Amino acid sequence: MNDTRLRKFTVICSGLILSLNLVAAPAASPPNVVLIYADDIGYGDFGCYGATGVKTPAVDRLAKEGLRFTSAYASSATCTPSRYSMLTGEYAFRKKGTGVLPGDAAMIIEPGRETLASLLRRGGYRTGVVGKWHLGLGAVGTPVDWNGDVKPGPLEIGFDYSFIMAATGDRVPCVFVENHRVVGLDPADPIKVSYDKPFPGEPNGVSHRDSLRLDWSHGHNHAVINGIGRIGYMQGGKSALWNDENMADDFTRQALAFMEREKQGPFFLYFALHDVHVPRVPHPRFVGKSTMGPRGDALAQFDACVGEVLRKLDELGLTRNTLVILTSDNGPVLDDGYKDQANEKLGDHRPAGPLRGGKYSAFEGGTRMPFIVRWPARVKPGVSDALISQVDLPVSLAALAGQKPLSATVRDSQNVLPALLGESKTGRDHVLEHANVVALRLGDWKYIPPGQTRERLGPWNVTKIPEQGLLFNLVDDTGETRNLASQHPEKLQELRRRHNELRN
Repeated sequence: MNDTRLRKFTVICSGLILSLNLVAAPAASPPNVVLIYADDIGYGDFGCYGATGVKTPAVDRLAKEGLRFTSAYASSATCTPSRYSMLTGEYAFRKKGTGVLPGDAAMIIEPGRETLASLLRRGGYRTGVVGKWHLGLGAVGTPVDWNGDVKPGPLEIGFDYSFIMAATGDRVPCVFVENHRVVGLDPADPIKVSYDKPFPGEPNGVSHRDSLRLDWSHGHNHAVINGIGRIGYMQGGKSALWNDENMADDFTRQALAFMEREKQGPFFLYFALHDVHVPRVPHPRFVGKSTMGPRGDALAQFDACVGEVLRKLDELGLTRNTLVILTSDNGPVLDDGYKDQANEKLGDHRPAGPLRGGKYSAFEGGTRMPFIVRWPARVKPGVSDALISQVDLPVSLAALAGQKPLSATVRDSQNVLPALLGESKTGRDHVLEHANVVALRLGDWKYIPPGQTRERLGPWNVTKIPEQGLLFNLVDDTGETRNLASQHPEKLQELRRRHNELRN
């Protein structure tokens, strides 16, 4: 009788002995897990976090039906290290070579290493990744063969299925990779990739600037793909090139198909959408959906993709027992290399909300993220101020699947599952925030060590951090406007000491 067990009870009633066979209710099945990972979306970019220039009904639905966090963090203010930390449970700054990667980089997560995906797979989950990867592909020391088996990749670190882009939309190669093969590649037109020198005869963003449909402001002037300058050079693979306008639809279609195939569950889907990252080229049906031009329209497109995932869960009858987590890899950026009027059309919208800084910044706007958890069967709707980090997801979700890491490599990940599920008002006591320097939040206090970091959302100002560092009380000063290092020397020393312990 499947997982049910037959139990026999003897009841004595009025001198009669009755023997009853009762079927015990089956144990609750583990939830499906859908991790929706946004790209370059800031703390203030959704309606439920105060957005004014765009409507985000799907994300707002998640927040209404789930738990919205106010103190949740990515581990870094850029994409590659955040993704590395979230999947491995190890802060990326502890490992060399985990900065923002070129499109032809080798994979920086060693095959066989324990990851969020492998831990859940050990717990009986079918695992899939769809969307942006940006953690490298192929073996160290061996150039990637884009015309053959592209591996190692996601399948070698715990995923059963993958449909990804190698790096980002602004970097070559501009193709999708499904499992180990480039999608739609014609063997007669092989792909060549170089980050050193151009291929003779191929257009580039300097020689053909007048013909570009999206002009560049800095960088992004190497290979021209679909009329847009990219970083790096590419030749061949014409039949495999993605269409920028259709990218969100392509990724969403694959995500929905994975859920359909694995609907018997449990499954884990890591859905890493690229929307809002440059180049911002939303599908025509989203153009004009915001007051902010392409960046705002891309936010509307992202929200629609989230809506499709929620609709599919409803259709499959999986909503009640699916844990959906939505967050972003780093803070917002406006001009990140293309002239798309992100600054000019911003209006009164504040991408980082009340926070200072954004992408590339050690201030809160760089790493404090929107973070929403919905699991109708268990999580009560509300708002949580618990302090959590994305680096905690491997150990926390493994605990949900009844698993523990076997390796010490998952060393920075803590089990904050009670906080994630709203069963505790506290998470961890500290988080480390990486953006050139490594800052520390300890309780309500924030310490940024000497060095320099970026301000604004592009173009940037570079802020030099004084020798004593910066100290802020984030409860009284969310925007990090008042340096309290001189007024609170004992607190400064306390955070310095803890920072050194954790950093080293």
